[in-house]
Amino acid sequence: MVAKAIVRHLRMTPRKVGYVIAPLRLRTVADALALLSVTNRRAAKPVAKAIASAFANAQQKDPAVREDDLVISQVVANAGPMWKRFRPAAFGRATRVLKRTTHLTVELEKKT
Repeated sequence: MVAKAIVRHLRMTPRKVGYVIAPLRLRTVADALALLSVTNRRAAKPVAKAIASAFANAQQKDPAVREDDLVISQVVANAGPMWKRFRPAAFGRATRVLKRTTHLTVELEKKT
């Protein structure tokens, strides 16, 4: 692992983020950012921001590194804490609404 970035408490479900991160594994940073710029999903923007942050962390360690030199070795969307809310239901009851959050982890490695 050359660099790592973690986004915590991202306010969308891990499943929806998973649809966006699935095609990014083992792509270069430049390819991933280009793909995310044309992806029509709400999760694409925070995922791109996390990848850019991981690349910036890699540049802090080695300023000569380029976007084409690094590959996304691991990108994971784990479940974060759930916000529990209630909404009215029929017959005077209340139903629970779980507002899910995501912890997103991006790890970069040198291209082999």
